[in-house]
Amino acid sequence: MKSNSNYPTYTNGILILFLVLISNMGFAQTKVEQIEELLSTYEEYGKFNGSVLLSEQGKVIYKKGFGMANMEWDIPNQPNTKHRLGSITKQFTAMLILQLVAEGKLDLQAPITSYLPDYPKASGDLITIHHLLTHTSGIPNYTAFPKFMQDESRNPYSPEDFVKKFDEKALDFTPGDKFSYSNSGYFLLGVIAEKLSGKSYEQLLHEKIFTPLKMNDTGYDNHGDILKNRATGYEKQGKDYRNSAYLDMTIPYAAGSMYSTVEDLYLWDQALYTTTLLPKKYMTMYFEPYIPAFGSAQYAYGWGVGYEKIGSSTDSIYAIGHGGGINGFNTNISRTTSNKSMIVLLNNTGGAPLNEMTRAILGIMHGTAYDMPKKSVADAIWTVIEDKGIDAGIAHFNSIKDAEGYDLSEREMNIIGYQLMASDKFEAASRVFQLNVD
Repeated sequence: MKSNSNYPTYTNGILILFLVLISNMGFAQTKVEQIEELLSTYEEYGKFNGSVLLSEQGKVIYKKGFGMANMEWDIPNQPNTKHRLGSITKQFTAMLILQLVAEGKLDLQAPITSYLPDYPKASGDLITIHHLLTHTSGIPNYTAFPKFMQDESRNPYSPEDFVKKFDEKALDFTPGDKFSYSNSGYFLLGVIAEKLSGKSYEQLLHEKIFTPLKMNDTGYDNHGDILKNRATGYEKQGKDYRNSAYLDMTIPYAAGSMYSTVEDLYLWDQALYTTTLLPKKYMTMYFEPYIPAFGSAQYAYGWGVGYEKIGSSTDSIYAIGHGGGINGFNTNISRTTSNKSMIVLLNNTGGAPLNEMTRAILGIMHGTAYDMPKKSVADAIWTVIEDKGIDAGIAHFNSIKDAEGYDLSEREMNIIGYQLMASDKFEAASRVFQLNVD
């Protein structure tokens, strides 16, 4: 009789548990469906073409490829597609440097001439390893040199020879005075790591990071290598695409030479919660905010740290991340360590609005409001200009520039102007530029 009297209570408990599980499953499915709709719309509007991975509480909740890894052969992007990372490489360079510090081979506060005795002493005696890591060295950024991309980016260099391209230039400011993003500083960090180890930067990456973490689909992107599942880089031209300009990968070097997959970057993310690569003391140093950088964000060692906006709400969450851009590719990784979540977006058509996409995905993951993408005004008028001329294009611009379903981007309009100039359509280019001025 006792067992019978308890039976309804036991059944109700099972029923409640079952309903809770069903409810949670429904919520998880809804989030995935929202993410799918969001990213598919970005793809539809020509604003994203790449690979995505999202994790929550340390578990992968979504991964997928969008668009084409190779448009000539109709090969789709997948989670295992290898994309160039651009400046996401910097966090790996910073890890190598801290590993040398942990081994007692490097002092963060020592001047760089301690390790590079041939570097000009007038500036080298003032610049420390810490300055290089935090973009506070004052060394001019070589990728910003006039006509650098046209004149130098196709030429191979040894690291030592390339340093001579910037080592004699006057500093932009006294080291330590302020933040100014400099690929030159991270290039030097790679040279210093090679000097101290007697190994190439590429060897160090594999031995100290990739092999221990089993990141088998990650490496230094040597152009001559036969690399399975490598994405081709493209640039948008209106609604069409063209192959991105060639870049010799000795140029980005320790500032931006790596390739990886979203799946391997998940392995990287998970390892950063452990002491597999560095003792705890140095892991703390790795992520410590040192200096104001972009807006409200600060810069650590190879990472931007600060509060990331969640969707279109006023809420925000502390995040550790970095973006990257290199010919034909742009990338973003954002880690929210309070809930062990990560968003990785790797795009192989250049110029995708990855920060905007990250905010929207955070909104979905946190159950708050978020913005869906809008069609590009620039893309729409480019099509009309090509088909019917500049007068029709400007008329179409005026009809849609304030429309609810369209987004007007100054950057995208400028790109159209420069593309028209490249086609010797100078009057049309001038009128497009004037639209931005107005």
